Amino acid sequence: MATSSPRPERRAVDRRMASEVRDRLSGLPPALPSKYFYDETGMRLFERITTLPEYYLTRTEHALLEHEADGIVARVRPQELVEIGSGASPKVRLLLDAMQRAGLLRGCTLLDINAGALQRSARALAALYPGLRTRRVVADFQEGFGGLGPGGGRLLCFLGSTLGNFHPREVPGFLRSMRAQLQPGDGLLIGLDLVKDVDRLEAAYNDAAGVTARFNLNLLQVMNDRLDADFDLGAFQHVAFFDAENAWIEMRLRARQATRARIAAAQFELTLAAGEEIRTELSCKFTRASLEHQLVGTGLRLDAWLTDAESLFALALLRPACLSGAWPLT
Repeated sequence: MATSSPRPERRAVDRRMASEVRDRLSGLPPALPSKYFYDETGMRLFERITTLPEYYLTRTEHALLEHEADGIVARVRPQELVEIGSGASPKVRLLLDAMQRAGLLRGCTLLDINAGALQRSARALAALYPGLRTRRVVADFQEGFGGLGPGGGRLLCFLGSTLGNFHPREVPGFLRSMRAQLQPGDGLLIGLDLVKDVDRLEAAYNDAAGVTARFNLNLLQVMNDRLDADFDLGAFQHVAFFDAENAWIEMRLRARQATRARIAAAQFELTLAAGEEIRTELSCKFTRASLEHQLVGTGLRLDAWLTDAESLFALALLRPACLSGAWPLT
């Protein structure tokens, strides 16, 4: 079958990826892990998505950080900033600048699955912050935080509403793993997209220019390139909708006609009838109450809840919980 672009030189097959893809495609509905969106093409497309008029998330979070960064730094007083998953984004530089203004900035650690992106980000930081100790950790944060090392004077950042890509039942365990990277006094800053008008939510994932559709379809190209699959991208269309019962946006790829694809490295063949779908992403939307419910048993407490004037997006500052429960919420 034809693909949307020439196949690049073969890379070594990731056995874990092949196993994960086989397991997810065997489910109901068949699914693909959203973490594989971000090859080089996917990263470029996502950067375009963040500038689209419908996609309020990035600009709203950036404006929140511009307004709140100094207060967050004053509250935590970190000497090290750790960014999980996006590679020295402009939003994180707002926090680094605030740490520098406060005379606290000593180091920055970047953790991401994409080694090339980390290298570019580290070079950019070296140019912007001469003398800053920068460390790169190549890791899949969904599998844990090996290599990050102990905390102490640390602000851990997980921005961009990425927590919403976890199924709600996975969130408490993931937050516990993040809590393990913190010492008393450290902070964890999380970006959260909030429940809001359905039309506004759905427009953010169905932009008029079709960039999100290309981003979604590119996940099949990643399967073709890395797992020797033969997905026909033209046989699928992008679908995104809000599931009010579960409070999430769901992205899928719908078969335009009966289609079959073999994922050779996963030793799996997928057959779909016309109209059947592959789930590619969940993007859960939060309220303050739903976040606090998921914090139960994680060893974290909500220290600050910061939102924009329209309540489109929130920054949640979490701190290690006092075992006695004596620390007040401020």
